[in-house]
Amino acid sequence: MFLSFLLLFVGFVILIKGADFLVTGASSLAKKFNISNLAIGLTIVAFGTSTPEMVVGFLSAIEGRNDAAFGNIIGSNNFNILFILGVSGLIYPLTVQRNTIKWEIPFSLLATLMLYLMVNDQILLDHERDLLSRIESILLLSFFGLFLMYIYRTMKMSVEYNETSSIKIYATPFATGMILLGLVMLIGGGSLVVDNAVAIAEYYGLSQRLIGLTVLAAGTSLPELATSTVAAYRRNTDIAIGNVIGSNIFNICFITGITGVVKPIPFNNAMNFDFEILAASTLLLMIFMFTFNQRKLDRWESFILLASYIGYIFFLVVQDPGST
Repeated sequence: MFLSFLLLFVGFVILIKGADFLVTGASSLAKKFNISNLAIGLTIVAFGTSTPEMVVGFLSAIEGRNDAAFGNIIGSNNFNILFILGVSGLIYPLTVQRNTIKWEIPFSLLATLMLYLMVNDQILLDHERDLLSRIESILLLSFFGLFLMYIYRTMKMSVEYNETSSIKIYATPFATGMILLGLVMLIGGGSLVVDNAVAIAEYYGLSQRLIGLTVLAAGTSLPELATSTVAAYRRNTDIAIGNVIGSNIFNICFITGITGVVKPIPFNNAMNFDFEILAASTLLLMIFMFTFNQRKLDRWESFILLASYIGYIFFLVVQDPGST
């Protein structure tokens, strides 16, 4: 068990440094090619840092660990909004662009509600069991295609947002190399963290559902955590916000969609509560955008997000049958 804790620490170190490379390289390319940081955050950074969720979710579903597969996605998205934005906003208040409030956050909320309706077959369609079918998975992938079309249009029409911090421009090959190296380190570090975190969790007798919603979710979201916190520290708030929102959409629409196409995934309706937490947290984020300093996630609002996540995890642990 000591070795698991040691490898967990090593994984954290690799993640943090990988995030630094990724944010630096992505910011440089955004500045050099006059592409908004938000678009970079919503695509390259968001999709790259979601790779651990894709690997873990896909393997879990193929191996029949359906609670872990869904728990990983739902838990990761809750972790992204409540914990990552909570921590990032405490480091530096996050200014949000109008398009994020008008399109990206509602897009994320709509994707959450779509998946919620798709997997609750017993309640809505009176089927024998809850299941994400191949047809529903194809619809999720189609919805993801619409999101990519929106991002492409945004990248063509966007004007670089005036950040308070300067972004250093590197040569294109060097910046690209930093991004690729950062992604490799994020994936490798994330895998190291997840493998050893799961070993530790199983040692203490936690249920598959709780492992998916907490250990796997937090472990696979560590690249997003490292990336967004480093971006917030560098006052590059577009990447900090875009990374989280883009990752959430990627997790639900692409990862769940592609997994469900390969193999339909049975759903445990005990996770409806966690779905509702995700929808409520996304809605709360939208509300925060219209309070006091509009289009900015202030530190007190970030604290509420973070406190909500701590309360949510405490409730999960107390209610988990495997932890009693």
